[in-house]
Amino acid sequence: MRTSALPPLDLHAHIDSSVPADDLAGLGAVIFAATRSLTEATEAVQRHDDRIIWGVGAHPGLARSHTAFDPDAFTQLIAHTPLVSEIGLDGKSRVPLDRQQTTFRSVLGVLERTPRIASIHSYGACEQVLDELERAPAPGMVLHWWLGDPEQTARAVRLGCYFSVNVSAARKTALLQTIPLDRVLTETDHPFGDRSSAQPLPGNVADVEQTLARHHRTTPRDIRQTVWHNLAALVRDTRCAAHFSRRVRSHLASLPPR
Repeated sequence: MRTSALPPLDLHAHIDSSVPADDLAGLGAVIFAATRSLTEATEAVQRHDDRIIWGVGAHPGLARSHTAFDPDAFTQLIAHTPLVSEIGLDGKSRVPLDRQQTTFRSVLGVLERTPRIASIHSYGACEQVLDELERAPAPGMVLHWWLGDPEQTARAVRLGCYFSVNVSAARKTALLQTIPLDRVLTETDHPFGDRSSAQPLPGNVADVEQTLARHHRTTPRDIRQTVWHNLAALVRDTRCAAHFSRRVRSHLASLPPR
């Protein structure tokens, strides 16, 4: 398979798990779909879409996600997927931070034992999220829609984190200057992070690829290849390749050496 055949890669989008498989296949992208609670994830991980990777999540900003969280149920659910999404901390939520920390620490404790690619929310709580990642280090951590300052970003890089960038974050030149290209992934955070996109759809990361290409003085095609290489590194680090569909594994296998 030629590199030019690589599809767009969306590391974070919200999709209703009842959407028909044919509709999602028509998007033509590989999409990592976040869920907000274990209840939602229970339905999502039963699906077997070629291009959609369904996550197990406990959104930090939603009280019901914490109320319904159970470590044993979480552990059982991640046996069906390589993705944990969306987890983390939200400094602007009405959910008390100590309640959020309890759930997040429980999730990270499981991920220390059973690594997965994890998409992490950190709005208004960048420093606190990094403190938790330092407390419980595990591979596969991806900071979604990261807005940390340069010092926090450097700390995140030292902790081994990756960063998924949507069209809104990609417009912040100062942010792009602090994130190494070998840690960058593309996302939409549909329907929240792509509202300014010309065509807001899950998997439509064209604007992000173009912005990253201009910033790094390369081409969108090269950015897409780099993003897939970065995903391949995450898959190796978490040793979760077997949980991907044959189609996604074939894309990963088609990558040339860096």
